[in-house]
Amino acid sequence: MKIIPRDVPPRAAWALEQAGIHPLLARLYAARGVCAKDELDDGLARLLAPATLRGAAAAAVLLADAMAAGRRLCIVADYDCDGATACAVGLRGLRLLGATNVDYLVPDRVVDGYGLTPSIAQRVKASGADVLVTVDNGIASVDGVAAANALGLQVIVTDHHLPGPQLPDAAVIVNPNQPDCGFESKSIAGVGVMFYVLLALRAELRQRGVFSADTQPKLDALLPLVALGTVADVVKLDANNRRLVAQGLKRIRAGALPCGLAALFAAAGRKADVATTFDFGFALGPRINAAGRLADMRLGIECLLTDDAARAAELATTLDGINRERKDIEGEMREAALEIAESLFEDGEEAPPALVVFDPDFHEGVVGIVASRLKDRFHRPTFVFAASQAPGKEHELKGSGRSIPGFHLRDALDLVAKRHPGVLQRFGGHAMAAGCTIGEEHLDTFEQAMAQVAQEWLDAATLLRRLHTDGPLAPEYRRPELVDRLHEQVWGQGFAPPVFSEEVEVVSQRLVGEKHLALKLRHQGQAVDGMWFGHTEPLPARARIAYRLDADEWQGVRRVRFLIEGVEG
Repeated sequence: MKIIPRDVPPRAAWALEQAGIHPLLARLYAARGVCAKDELDDGLARLLAPATLRGAAAAAVLLADAMAAGRRLCIVADYDCDGATACAVGLRGLRLLGATNVDYLVPDRVVDGYGLTPSIAQRVKASGADVLVTVDNGIASVDGVAAANALGLQVIVTDHHLPGPQLPDAAVIVNPNQPDCGFESKSIAGVGVMFYVLLALRAELRQRGVFSADTQPKLDALLPLVALGTVADVVKLDANNRRLVAQGLKRIRAGALPCGLAALFAAAGRKADVATTFDFGFALGPRINAAGRLADMRLGIECLLTDDAARAAELATTLDGINRERKDIEGEMREAALEIAESLFEDGEEAPPALVVFDPDFHEGVVGIVASRLKDRFHRPTFVFAASQAPGKEHELKGSGRSIPGFHLRDALDLVAKRHPGVLQRFGGHAMAAGCTIGEEHLDTFEQAMAQVAQEWLDAATLLRRLHTDGPLAPEYRRPELVDRLHEQVWGQGFAPPVFSEEVEVVSQRLVGEKHLALKLRHQGQAVDGMWFGHTEPLPARARIAYRLDADEWQGVRRVRFLIEGVEG
């Protein structure tokens, strides 16, 4: 691994510091492309205008007409946290704006697969709905939308995924990544797209005289859910996404959050009044996702929808239990997948340029997490496959992939599909995460094809793990209150949380729980504790480390410790 300090443009850092930003934060922001203080303004007035999101105004007109006519609306969700929060935002928002007949349907990961399918369209029609609204899916559902149209349903697709070669024939498509859309935030999550549709609908209803500026419902109550879904979906936190997340965090910290979110904080042992993006990504998000992976995502959606505190606590406890089961399954699969991956190359050899792993006992709901763990371990694009559990599809393999910088996973799948027609039954996704379905008999072909693409696209420099850091930390910044201040900021994908790096003396080290390394370090002449979770191999007497800052409490005294991210070498 090579540690690479980020470049800090001196003019930008100086300008931010002169504008009153703390010197350390000024340095961190400048290294992430922030040039002026007004870029850090997270006020609602700075959000991109809904009018610039193609299709939002047309969707608003269709929804307003449907509501005025008393027509029935049905939201078709996705079974991850973004899809669940988008569904909850859609239902809560539409009801706030006066919709009296709106329900939802979420596909089953195993039986239905991803997106709006013809069978899902039939179930929506059978429910009595007139208008079908997809959230966090639909841009690739050409057949599903066609089936819905044939059944007489009006379809609004709201999605953020990259479109394929053919767009679905929906009445309206709202997706910043569709052709000719001028919306600047191409990285907005599915929940953000639905929130923008609601903003456009409120404006349409205001224009029709349903509300005035004084009587219109406040949609900002939905922002805690928007923030959760945005962070949990690991989309790039561009300026607009950071504003959405910051506004959600402010409301959560002030106690203005749905009782389901409050119950999830309690179940995870986290405090809502000091909520951070880390809580979304590593505590709440996984508990919502666990329902879609192992059980029924309706549990997650109902937790986000209920206004009954007792019901919320019951659902959050159930989700917590499912997440514990997910961790157990993941642990066993991770160990098995690691053994399979290591068998692909000899000791001392470099790992192959791409990894493809399958075991008949793998659970399809957890393959994405395991692929992510292998990708982190070997720094290679990785696909993990499991046998489909859907009735009649036992010979299909469901795969989930995770990638490294410089290797666009969905484009790689597209190339495999072109070179080997018939191997990929379905595929889709993003640059860094994608999924596909193949026949079991095509696994070897897929593995060879993916390896060939990786061989062509990746060079030695790309295959070398690089850890970008914020350089050394001045000793005066090693204070618990400053760590708290750092944690309060909005960090995430594309706006990385601070990681510092420098050479330190390793005074002592010992194993904790047989899985973690506890360290005593000397940092710029001063003693500091360190922890390297999930690492057991001892460090040399001096090491160049990359580390995050954490503040823990011992006998009533708070102190800073270093959480090791990696060691150069």
